Amino acid sequence: MSMPSGLSAFPITPADADGRVDLAALGRIIDRLVAAQVGSIGVLGSTGIYMYLSRDERRRAVEAAQDRCGAIPLVVGIGALRTDEAIGLAQDARAMGAAAGLLSAVSYAPLSQDEVYEHFSAVAKASGLPICIYDNPGTTHFSFSPDLVARLSRVPGVVGIKNPPPPDGQMAHHLARQRSATSPGFSIGYSGDWCCPEAMIAGADTWYSVLGGIFPRICVALSRAAQAGDTVQARRLDAALAPVWEVFRSHSSLRAVYEIARQIGLTTAEPPRPILPLGAEGRRDIAQMLRSLPPEICG
Repeated sequence: MSMPSGLSAFPITPADADGRVDLAALGRIIDRLVAAQVGSIGVLGSTGIYMYLSRDERRRAVEAAQDRCGAIPLVVGIGALRTDEAIGLAQDARAMGAAAGLLSAVSYAPLSQDEVYEHFSAVAKASGLPICIYDNPGTTHFSFSPDLVARLSRVPGVVGIKNPPPPDGQMAHHLARQRSATSPGFSIGYSGDWCCPEAMIAGADTWYSVLGGIFPRICVALSRAAQAGDTVQARRLDAALAPVWEVFRSHSSLRAVYEIARQIGLTTAEPPRPILPLGAEGRRDIAQMLRSLPPEICG
C-alpha cells in the first residue's frame, strides 16, 4: 500500500443550493485532469466541499469520478465528526475502487493527540483503505505534532501525510525532519499551492494541488520538472503562476477557484452556504489574473 506520487489534483465538487452534486459539471472537470495525466485525482477534499455534502452525495461524486478517471488513482476525502461515520465513508470509498482515503481530524470539541491517534487507527483498521493524514489546522484547528505523525506512520494502513506549509517556510528542513522521524516508505506531501513547488524541488513525494484541479497541465509540467531535478524549469513555471498565487492568498483558494471555474465556463456552481462567492472586486481580480496568464497555463 502506498500513496500516488507527483501531482494530486483536487477539483471543486459543483453542487446546487440543496447540496446535490452536478455530475455533468464534475465530469467536465475530471475529464480535464485525465487528459493532463495528473498523478492522482483527489475528490472531496476541502476545495471539494466534503463536509458540506451528505453521505449519499459523496457516494455519487466518488462514483462519477471513478467512472471517468480510468487508470489514474482516486484519492477520496473521508473526514467526519464521528469515527464510525469516517469508517463508513472509508468503506464506501474502498468499495468504489479508491486508491486511498484522505482523513482529517474534524471536530467540534477540541481533540487531544491521543484521541486523533485512536481515530485514525480505528478507521485504518476497520476500513482496509490506505489512509493519508490530512493536516489542515487552518480549517480543523487541530495540528498534528511531529510525535503524532511519527506514531501514525507506524500504524498499518496509514501510508502518508498531506502537510500544510511549515510556519517558518523552510520546506527542505521540514521535509528532512519528517522523513527521518517516519517509517520507511511513508509518503510525504504538501498543500498550500504557492509553497509546493519548493517542496517538490526539495524531494516531497506529492503536491496536493487546488490549482491542479482547474489548470492541470502547467501543474503537471511543474511537478515533473521538479521531480526530474530540473529546478530552473520548475521555478520558471512557478514564477509564471505568481498572479494565481496572489489571488489565492488574497481571496482564499476555495473562493478563487470557484470563480475561475465560472469565468472559464466549467460550471456556474457557487460555494456551499454560508460560504459566499467572491464579490465584484474579487471577480475583477480573477478576470485580470486570467487575462495576464499565457494561454497554455489555462488548459
